[in-house]
Amino acid sequence: MSNNVIIIDYGAGNVKSLGNMLEFLGCEYEITSNKDKILSAGKIIFPGQGHFEQAMKKLRENNMPKIINQAISGGADFLGICLGLQVLFEKSEEAPDVEGLGVFSGEVRKFKEGKTPQIGWNSIKTTKANTYLEDDFFYFVNSYYVVPKDEKIVSSITNYHIDFCSSVQKDNVLAVQFHPEKSSNAGINFFKKWLNLR
Repeated sequence: MSNNVIIIDYGAGNVKSLGNMLEFLGCEYEITSNKDKILSAGKIIFPGQGHFEQAMKKLRENNMPKIINQAISGGADFLGICLGLQVLFEKSEEAPDVEGLGVFSGEVRKFKEGKTPQIGWNSIKTTKANTYLEDDFFYFVNSYYVVPKDEKIVSSITNYHIDFCSSVQKDNVLAVQFHPEKSSNAGINFFKKWLNLR
């Protein structure tokens, strides 16, 4: 397994800001859907933006669920962002009849209070499950939030009318609801740690 960084290309998800962040940090990366490249990567980023059903449809069209699970079980450092966090779970209220990847047990729920989507800066409070994040403000754009069955994987909590899980971490898998690539210095510090640049 190499140390190269792969951004999964599944025909959806906005990668421009993510690419800008990695380039700013001097990190080489490749955007690809090539199975062999994904399975040999040391670090994999799953960017997400859009609808749960549409994302899962795209993933299944490209046989990505199997590849993603293989890559994770193979030990690659995996980072999911925004919808890239939500699809790791079993199901979502956004598309009740659509199965997620099932990497984690639990579901995705819609905020019942407040304006949705939540757009803007909000703070996170890390837990003992966290390795890479610091208590700080990050940039959010979300109408939904994950509810893991195993509370031990919750690595940060954020409040938006309710306290909700804003990131999870277990072994080589880290996934965040916010957009670290749009989070200024907090995002830079996070990526430096995750990419082992410091």
